[in-house]
Amino acid sequence: MNTQRPEIINALLNGEAVSMAHPDMPVLTQAASDAFDALKAFNQAHEVPDIRRLFGNVIGQTLHDTTLVYPPFYTNHGKNISIGKGVFINHACSMLDLGGIEIHDDVMIGPRVNITSENHPVAPADRKTLVPGKVVIKKNAWIGAGATILPGVTIGEHSVVAAGAVVTQDIPDNTVAGGVPAKILKDNI
Repeated sequence: MNTQRPEIINALLNGEAVSMAHPDMPVLTQAASDAFDALKAFNQAHEVPDIRRLFGNVIGQTLHDTTLVYPPFYTNHGKNISIGKGVFINHACSMLDLGGIEIHDDVMIGPRVNITSENHPVAPADRKTLVPGKVVIKKNAWIGAGATILPGVTIGEHSVVAAGAVVTQDIPDNTVAGGVPAKILKDNI
């Protein structure tokens, strides 16, 4: 646990539900504002060295020189995203990372992919609560264009998520998943 992070951020990273009426909610508002400022610079970058440096500002981590993220990119926090070596993220991806997003080495993420690590309860009385769930995308996975990965999901090593899929549950290693909701289409790849 990082003691440098505000308590509300640590609570979300630990999987604790947080009411939107929480007294520390302004911390999240400020974090989003900071992310939007960093994204403004990143999303206007055109040169690869600038792109890597500016994306590092968005996530608070130096990108490895084998990793590349194409602008534009969207996030509501950024600092809870970790990205390994040899990762490629295509343009127009959105990652809501209050619950944490972990992208391992050699992952490929297609354009317009949405990854969210936070949700809200269905019951109207509870809906204004953030319910986090860390998303993990393991080594050498490939997420196809326009796919959506929901909170708490782990995508296994070497697995493929087909374009347009909505992933609501874990995908095992070495499988192809697709559809809405995503189902295993092929295993032992």
